[in-house]
Amino acid sequence: HPTQTATRRWDDLPGPKPLPFVGSALQLKLDQIHLDLERWAHQYGPVFKARLGAVDVLVLRDHEAINAVMRDRPEGFRRPAKLGEIAREMKLKPGVFNAEGAQWYAQRRMVMAAFSPSHVRAYFPLLLSVAQRLQGRWQKAAVAHQPINLQADLMRFTVDAIAGLAFGAETNTLESDDDIIQHHLDKIFPALFRRVNSLLPYWRWFKLARDRDLERSIEVVSQAIDGFIAQARARIQQDPARVAQPTNLLEAMIVAADQPDSGVSDADVAGNVMTMLLAGEDTTANTLAWAIHLLHRNPDTLRRAQEEARAVVGRDLSQLTMDHMAQLPYLEAVCHETMRLKPVAPFRVVQALQDTVVAEVAVPKNTIIWGVSRHDALDAAHFPQPEKFLPERWLQADAAAASHAKRVSTPFGAGPRVCPGRYLALVEMKLALATLLSQFRIDDVATPDGQEARELMSFTMTPVGLTLNLSPISP
Repeated sequence: HPTQTATRRWDDLPGPKPLPFVGSALQLKLDQIHLDLERWAHQYGPVFKARLGAVDVLVLRDHEAINAVMRDRPEGFRRPAKLGEIAREMKLKPGVFNAEGAQWYAQRRMVMAAFSPSHVRAYFPLLLSVAQRLQGRWQKAAVAHQPINLQADLMRFTVDAIAGLAFGAETNTLESDDDIIQHHLDKIFPALFRRVNSLLPYWRWFKLARDRDLERSIEVVSQAIDGFIAQARARIQQDPARVAQPTNLLEAMIVAADQPDSGVSDADVAGNVMTMLLAGEDTTANTLAWAIHLLHRNPDTLRRAQEEARAVVGRDLSQLTMDHMAQLPYLEAVCHETMRLKPVAPFRVVQALQDTVVAEVAVPKNTIIWGVSRHDALDAAHFPQPEKFLPERWLQADAAAASHAKRVSTPFGAGPRVCPGRYLALVEMKLALATLLSQFRIDDVATPDGQEARELMSFTMTPVGLTLNLSPISP
């Protein structure tokens, strides 16, 4: 229910001039859409309108206005209905990411339980073994003086971590170069992003090679997930103690789903497995890639991060425990500062479930609200020297300043639908950075053109073509 009164009329709002049929869509490049909208936000101010195809969009850049909308979910706003439609059409089972209403509440409980800090602590030995495989892979490249495809290797790290942790399944992509599940996963989210933002759903009438390719990939991933669930059910039957102490997220979800009145089916479990694989793969991997790029470009920060990693980890990764993760405050600050400058989700898009008022504008039911969430995170009013990479700003002794920073920069979203995997993501990122910085020297992080890494939007915001060159630290 709107708690504010409307003082502005839709017709009076500024915004780019629409053309018939396409609106302002031709002024946006899909792979740069976040930058185009940020440019519009500078040009048209804190609240403006745009017409994209046949759809009216209200665009916000003020973090308080965006957070107010995020907090009013799932009652007042939902993810755009088109996202669910396209996902269903692609035969993606719904997980907590695109579930709505009562279905979301039921799944959220199950997923939150699976991601609790105590569960993540129990999975730490598994995460550590994945980090050791990453170390082994990079050791080979360092000794051979071979450049490393940074994002591909970090994707392997996150897929192995989430597969082992979530399903108790050994998908050892770090030590094999086969046609692996990750190769199929990499097609799904970019295709979803393209289709949701397409003006014309051509694939409903004819399929291009890449559409047929996509169908094959979804089929392969769905079969793998059904296999993970069958294996987990068999393990629980053989060892009923796992009901009280599930050994991974999938077992925890199955146990939760099997509770009377859980409202959750095996199809929901499968949907959440798919969501975890997709959402847990490129978000964490791309944030790590950005962090390593930014560290390399800021030698003083890199030195401080290395000192902390080497002091806590030493030369032997195998002795690392979950307690060590709490002793890496500077690496955690590096993660927060990376996500402020290079959030993998630089905007938020929702749809109004009823007539309401947003930022003092009367908004009819079904209107799309687009939050340009990076705008305030790069504003000197909230962060002094906003363009600089300064992890120190997250370590301020001033608690008020630190909590203000977390309200302005919200890489994991805000409100009831904040990302359930945020705690795990930070542990994974700190572990990967600690592995890199304690065991290797970074000789170079190169971009294809030698300039700052270019930002590319394809469901998540990724750096283009980073290569990493390492040398081993001599014992």
